[in-house]
Amino acid sequence: MKITVVFLGFLMVGSVATDQHKTQADNKTVALPPAHEQPCARDVQAVLRQLTASLAQQKVEMKVLQKENQEQSAKLKELEGQKTQVDKLKQQLQVRQVAFSASLLARGHGFTGPFHALTTLRFQRVITNVGKAYNPHTGVFTPPVRGVYHFEWYIGTPGGHRQPAGAVLYKNSEHIFLAYVHHTSHYGTSSNGATLLLEVGDVVFLRLWPNAKLFDNHNHHTTFSGHLLFTM
Repeated sequence: MKITVVFLGFLMVGSVATDQHKTQADNKTVALPPAHEQPCARDVQAVLRQLTASLAQQKVEMKVLQKENQEQSAKLKELEGQKTQVDKLKQQLQVRQVAFSASLLARGHGFTGPFHALTTLRFQRVITNVGKAYNPHTGVFTPPVRGVYHFEWYIGTPGGHRQPAGAVLYKNSEHIFLAYVHHTSHYGTSSNGATLLLEVGDVVFLRLWPNAKLFDNHNHHTTFSGHLLFTM
């Protein structure tokens, strides 16, 4: 009986030891990752490194492009500024080029006047109007820039008429100079000129002298001209 009990006890101890060893072996097996998963993890890390390097390169390229864009924008602004300056210079040059010349009648022949009061003359046949400062519809010259201007006018009338020929230059409401002629026979002419300092907004025009009349035809005897000498 004692032998039997001892043998059973030995078997039980051996069995427990074997179970413990198996459990430890199982635990070790669970703790280790499967062999086929380890290469995949390394691949993912390699891909992440490549992506990180690619992103860094793209950031560098973006900074380079941003710098180039800034430089191009600065150059574009500089060119736009230069164009603006050129346009201003062109405009100033055009303003400094002012000249006109016109005759009294646009076509045909005949007299203008007489009238009892001073009457503004409209020189309708315009042959030169650089700067568009003279208006043939009103007969008024308006200076586009402050400066010194010179004006000339010529009048004519056939003789044998009671009425004289006369035209007076006005600056705004100021009587400047008069051209006047009265011939009882033959053809008569007269002329005059004036140099004026004008401001922007002034007006210059000719008025027919009261009870006078002017003659004009295809030869254009009666004319009005002016031009800018220099700016001030």
